[in-house]
Amino acid sequence: MADEFQQVRDLFGDLVTLASGRRGRPAHEATQKNRNKVIMLLAMGWNNERIANALHVSLPTLRKHYFSELRAREMQRDRFDAWRFETLADKAGTGDVSAMKELGRMVERNDRMRAAAAFDGDDLPKKQPEGKKAQAKLAAKDALRDDAWGGDLLPGGSVN
Repeated sequence: MADEFQQVRDLFGDLVTLASGRRGRPAHEATQKNRNKVIMLLAMGWNNERIANALHVSLPTLRKHYFSELRAREMQRDRFDAWRFETLADKAGTGDVSAMKELGRMVERNDRMRAAAAFDGDDLPKKQPEGKKAQAKLAAKDALRDDAWGGDLLPGGSVN
């Protein structure tokens, strides 16, 4: 026996360690292939637990080895879309007609999304919510105005 334990691959290509008398799994090694897989799954909107299950690791192991990818979760979908545009543009540049058609569809879809965002006013600055004191002042002014006393209770009013 050259090796103390023999390694084989399971259905999904992950290494499986056969019984060797040692307890537990071997330590996880973060490969570039697994890093790319994590980025792809983040781009698809998967949560950490689901990604850990796909990699066949625990949540702490996922966080330990792939923290930089997980930290950039919000931008992964944009990076994925940019990669798709780049790949299709390269293929379209070589004369691939189907790539040209798909690139055209992606550009149209992108333009529709931008137009919808501009129409919805997503780019406008959002109004800051009022604080408790400002709400109380506004409520006090409304209470004075909507009274049967009219303007008699307002400051500067005349007394009979």
